[in-house]
Amino acid sequence: MPPKVLVVDDSSLQRTIISGALGDRFEVVGEAENGREGVELFESEQPDLVTMDIMMPEMDGVEATGRIKELTEETKVMMCTSVEQAEKMKEAVRAGADEYVTKPFDEDELVDTATMLLN
Repeated sequence: MPPKVLVVDDSSLQRTIISGALGDRFEVVGEAENGREGVELFESEQPDLVTMDIMMPEMDGVEATGRIKELTEETKVMMCTSVEQAEKMKEAVRAGADEYVTKPFDEDELVDTATMLLN
């Protein structure tokens, strides 16, 4: 059974790109458009990996990452963020993010990073 992935991003285009890139190798169990929905889906789906945008409405990716990591250290969180959000990325790492890729990202890099995290 392939590892389960949850995609959290406020952009439907980014969710589609990420799900499409990861869907061949992993089971995408859900998509959320903000951190609050991401945490709720995380609790019900228990994915192995969460891809997390940083800047989102309702609850940003830093707070959502912290809440997920409070629930379990087992799940890996990979931030998907733009280069200019370096300070927020540092906050995400302090909140427990395991790795990151920068937007716009290369799909091979995204898959390789996810695979590395889950091995």
